[in-house]
Amino acid sequence: MANKPTYLGLLNSIAVVEAGGADLFTSWAENTKDPEVRAVLQTVALREAEHSVSFAKRIDQLGFAVHDRPDPKLADRVAIAKSTKLTDREKFEKLGFGAPRPDPFGSFFADTTIDIETGTLLGRFVSEERDTARRLDACYASLSKKPKSKPKSKTKS
Repeated sequence: MANKPTYLGLLNSIAVVEAGGADLFTSWAENTKDPEVRAVLQTVALREAEHSVSFAKRIDQLGFAVHDRPDPKLADRVAIAKSTKLTDREKFEKLGFGAPRPDPFGSFFADTTIDIETGTLLGRFVSEERDTARRLDACYASLSKKPKSKPKSKTKS
C-alpha cells in the first residue's frame, strides 16, 4: 500500500461532499419551474458530480478508496430542494445560498506536500467552486428582484 498522503482527508471530504451537492442540485433542478434557475442548477449539479468522481478517481490513483461519511443533514436539505411548497427564492434562503458566505478555500494549498496532479485538480476545483458561488449569488439576486410569490398549487377541475 502507498504511503498515506497528508491531504488524503481533504480529497475524501471533497469527494463525499460534492456527491451530496450533486444530489441536492439535481433534485432542485428537477423541481423548479423557472428555466433560468434550472439552467444554473443543472450546471452546478454537473460540476458537483464531476468533482466527486474526479476526487474519487484521484484517491484511487493514490492507492486508496473513498470512505463515505454521509452528511446527516443532507436528506433534509434535499427535501427542501424538492419542495413544491417553497419558491426558489425561499429554497435559496433556507439552504443558505442567499447570504454571503466566507471563502473556505484559502487553506487548501497550505500543505506543501501536495503533488502536481493533485494540486492541478484542487486548483480547478477551487476555481469552479468560486464560479459556482458567483452563479448562485447572481441567480438569487435575480430572484430577489422579482415580487415574492408562492408556487402555484395544482387544483383539480
